[in-house]
Amino acid sequence: MFATLSTQPADPLLALIGAFNADERPDKIDLGVGVYRDEAGRTPIFRAVKAAEHRLWQTQESKAYIGPECDRLFLERLWRLVGGQAVAANRVAGVQTPGGSGALRLAAELLKRAGSGRIWLGLPSWPNHAGIFAAAGLAIETYPFFDVAAQSLTFEAMLDALGRAQAGDGVLLHASCHNPTGAVLGAGHWRALGDVILSRGLVPLIDNAYQGFGQGLEADAAGLRGLIARVPEALVAVSASKSFGLYRERTGAIYALGTTPAAAEAAGSHLVALARTGYSMPPDHGAAIVRDILGDEALRQDWQDELEAMRRRIAALRMNLAKALACTRPVIAAVAAQEGMFSLLPITAGHVLDLRQGQGIYLPSSGRINIAGLPAQHLARVAASLVEA
Repeated sequence: MFATLSTQPADPLLALIGAFNADERPDKIDLGVGVYRDEAGRTPIFRAVKAAEHRLWQTQESKAYIGPECDRLFLERLWRLVGGQAVAANRVAGVQTPGGSGALRLAAELLKRAGSGRIWLGLPSWPNHAGIFAAAGLAIETYPFFDVAAQSLTFEAMLDALGRAQAGDGVLLHASCHNPTGAVLGAGHWRALGDVILSRGLVPLIDNAYQGFGQGLEADAAGLRGLIARVPEALVAVSASKSFGLYRERTGAIYALGTTPAAAEAAGSHLVALARTGYSMPPDHGAAIVRDILGDEALRQDWQDELEAMRRRIAALRMNLAKALACTRPVIAAVAAQEGMFSLLPITAGHVLDLRQGQGIYLPSSGRINIAGLPAQHLARVAASLVEA
């Protein structure tokens, strides 16, 4: 039976990792993989994470299952970090998931089960978004979000496209630090999006994967909170991979906001049922770490301080890269006004290949660059190579 299957192409990002690892040049630079890197090229473990893990090692008495919903305290504390006081707590139902991808998959499955046949996805977007939604059986419509050549939002075109959406359609939005473009939605943009979502009867699915890496923990949640305060229903997918550095622990959550407490409870029960048939029980270790950090004043402050230092480092790298590019390629200097780890540069796949082969500078063929992977000591070299490309 398996002989009838054709071999699937390798994931481009995974193939990029393999090519980088095989490169023996000592001055090679990885600007592709979507993890935070410090100046030495390491992806550090937060001090607060280490302290919380040590506490768990000392006090945890069992590795028994925790149930499909997970630790309620984790869900409550994480939601306060993300949603604040935007909506009444009894209108929100949450389930812990294996990472942000697991949250998105459950959200897509819930939309499908509730009668929504399609979801609107901005272009460009994180490549795995489309795969997740299609695998859940949703038809995908697209709206233009960002002009790569001009390095600018295409917001009016976005609103025009969403104006054709039908009641019950889902619409995917990035809470902050858009992946892959770094483009920023301001308060006015979020208000206009709320207007069209309300007028068309759409259900927003907000992907919150980088809170704290853009303008700060509170600022990065402002657009999300303003929107969910206005709409009757929404889904919020949360990842702890970047904000807590818990990449391999696969820690996330999906929250369903209902029109009433009863509607939220019903949505939550379906999320639990979907989780049960998908992966049965969620991993606990990362969630326990997040729960303890958010529940301990000293650990939380230390985590926030380290996260803020990372955010400031990325912002400084953006500013310096923009200065280095402004004279010869003014349009790419727009990276200074973008936020988060990523920007999408207007360079071709051929030029990207030239950078890999000739300079040992690795980024995906799309032109997405991980700003956090750029060592300051090599910034001038990378800038010169990008100008050439």
